[in-house]
Formats: sequence, C-alpha cells, structure tokens
Amino acid sequence: MRALVPALVGLAFFGCHGQETPGFRPPVDPHALHSSEASPDDLAFAKSASAPSDANAKETGLATWYGESLAGHKTASGERFDPSRMTAAHRTLKLGTWIEVRRIDTGSSVRVRVNDRGPYGKERTRIVDLSRAAAEKIGMIRDGVVKVEIRVVPGP
Repeated sequence: MRALVPALVGLAFFGCHGQETPGFRPPVDPHALHSSEASPDDLAFAKSASAPSDANAKETGLATWYGESLAGHKTASGERFDPSRMTAAHRTLKLGTWIEVRRIDTGSSVRVRVNDRGPYGKERTRIVDLSRAAAEKIGMIRDGVVKVEIRVVPGP
C-alpha cells in the first residue's frame, strides 16, 4: 500500500492548466482515467452536480487556455496534447464530447472536442480549459480568462 501512494501522488500532478505557467501541473480526477473509451459521438454527460443534466443544457463560467508548455503530454483520453488542435479540458463531460464554447462579451464561438480533464484549482468558476488554437479562434489569448457559455453539440 505504501508503494501505491507515491504512484498516485505522481499521477495527481499530470494535467492541464490555464494560462501558461511553467512547471504547474494540477491534479487529474483519477476516475476520469477510466473514461477514455467514450466515443466522439457520445454526447452524454458524466453524472455530476456541476455539469448540465442533459445535452440541451448550458453551463456558464470562466474559460482559460493552455498551450505549448504541455505539447506532447498525454491527456486523460490517452492522446498527446497538441495546442494546434481544437480541443478542451472539462471536469465532468465524457471524453470525446463535442462542445461549443461561446465568449459572452463578443459572441464569438468555437467547437472543440473534450479530450482532457480540468481545469483544476481553487477557483471553481473556471469550467473549461481551451487549447491555444481554440483560444485564438475566440480571441482570448491576450485576456487569458474570459466568461463563456458552453453547450454540447453534435461532432464536427
């Protein structure tokens, strides 16, 4: 059992984060690691109080982004993170789910596939971490954190 604890602690520090912060590795939800079999067409939400209850529901909160410092690291889905792809991290949505992220102040939006878990940290109002490419598409690179609304959509 004692040998298992350091291994679990090590797993807890792999993940994604908001604005580029060298060396920062927030924990990954250990239950999320078993969700990698979710198909891209599966639009169901994981059961959670923080996620909308059905595919037509919307969730509003803050979005952040992450990029080059994590390029090549494995995501919760098992694929390698590529900041040039339209992907995102969400705490509870099934991996493979497609969502539309709409920036509240400008109305610009982007469709992304959830392939990782996050955002993590003390600020629970953060609901999604976007890849750099997705963040560029809605013009949030300079701002770093913006208010968004997300909803589940059919695949690309």
